[in-house]
Amino acid sequence: MRIAAAPISWGVCEVPGWGHQLTADRVLAEMAELGLTATELGPEGFLPADRDLLGRYGLRAVGGFVPAVLHDPAHDPLPALRATWASFAPDVVVVLAAATGADGYDARPELDEAGWRTLLGNLDRAFHEAKGDGRALTLHPHVGTMVETGEEVDRVLGGSAVPLCLDTGHLLIGGGDPLDLVTRAPERIAHVHLKDVDAALAGRVRAGELTYTDAVRAGIYRRLGLGDVDVRGIVERLTAAGYDGWYVMEQDVVLDAEPAAGAGPADDVRAGVAFLRGLA
Repeated sequence: MRIAAAPISWGVCEVPGWGHQLTADRVLAEMAELGLTATELGPEGFLPADRDLLGRYGLRAVGGFVPAVLHDPAHDPLPALRATWASFAPDVVVVLAAATGADGYDARPELDEAGWRTLLGNLDRAFHEAKGDGRALTLHPHVGTMVETGEEVDRVLGGSAVPLCLDTGHLLIGGGDPLDLVTRAPERIAHVHLKDVDAALAGRVRAGELTYTDAVRAGIYRRLGLGDVDVRGIVERLTAAGYDGWYVMEQDVVLDAEPAAGAGPADDVRAGVAFLRGLA
């Protein structure tokens, strides 16, 4: 398995007000101490313009999360997307999310047919243009975006050619079945975020009893192997289908303060990586 980390496991997030934000040096140092050699880039501005910082910790970038408004007929997302992926190293996967246009992931509008046509068309435009530039681009179904539920993922699969970033946690929280998706359409999965989830808390989010942010704070994301996602089954089926991309281990958290040295999110990441290495 090609295992990578992600800054969100240390509570580093693009959402304004998302808890205490750790420095890049601390996060990257703890990744290196755990024996990891790859990471996603994190939100814009997390890493300095001097990307040599990754190399100083023995790390390489494998993915970059890019929220973009894709559903608005009056807005062309391609110029900004081109500029973003041009700033990535050539082998970094563009992990695109269909943003609502508002901050955060606690609410989203309903998308009408014109919006869906625009979104699907922009997905194909972005995918084909990135491919022409030698770049891998995927769509990340994500809670609080315009592509969240299992039904919406199926609409993307049927209406566009874009590959998916399979995020096992977001798909389950949105009411989808990640194992079923892997079984039905493994050829459309080009990048993987592995999360485990407390299904009871996920149900409260879907029912509107708890916001997504409050659910993360309450621990909706569990250590890999201790939640309700069949992580082992997903990895086994992807392997059988020939998937050879990255598995990005994620356990999203919201931090209230700077953890003491040697404590904090690194303990959860260490357990998650050990679980994945056990699968391998």
